[in-house]
Amino acid sequence: MTAPAPEQLKQACEALAERDAALARAYDEIGVPAWRTGPCSFEALAKMLAYQQVSTKAGAAIWSRVEALVDTMTANSVLALEDDLLRGAGLSRAKVRYIKAIATSECEGSLCFERVLNGPREDAHKELVAVTGIGPWSAQVFLLTATGCLDAWPPGDVGLMESYRQLSEAEERHTSKAFCTLAEAWAPWRGVATHLLWGWLNEMRDRNAAPVE
Repeated sequence: MTAPAPEQLKQACEALAERDAALARAYDEIGVPAWRTGPCSFEALAKMLAYQQVSTKAGAAIWSRVEALVDTMTANSVLALEDDLLRGAGLSRAKVRYIKAIATSECEGSLCFERVLNGPREDAHKELVAVTGIGPWSAQVFLLTATGCLDAWPPGDVGLMESYRQLSEAEERHTSKAFCTLAEAWAPWRGVATHLLWGWLNEMRDRNAAPVE
């Protein structure tokens, strides 16, 4: 698991706060955000896909059932499973196909997690999106969590756009294209901006969900 050093994050947050008033508000209210981390591995990428488009609770239940099907979660062990077993664990047909595509790519060597971890971000992104089922959003989120890339940016993330809308007190969200253009001004710290916006939105949701005493 890789995360930027705390001092790196602090310096990046301060620089972003000087560039954008909405990010300055987020930084003022939550401080340096916690960085989401995870291993750079087949298991981590497959799990990320399993969790997509379902609730966190549902994702955890599905992945727990998938894990129970194998002794060790590896590309080879997943490829040895019948599709019906994976479907029975709760994965959609598409997710079974995508997770097996990741497994096949690793076994064939076209996807190497060591290269993804240690190579240039652009090359890592290209290697990830070349795999069936891995789009730009998934690739960039994986680079954020698995490599700690300070400038990784998940395009079209609704949570980021909604967080920015609330922070800037706008009536409507930016379109995905307009938001990506706006975010170019945050380079080379777009990954830090991502965590600021996610962190602020989660903090607000937690506050609103807290019981009134």
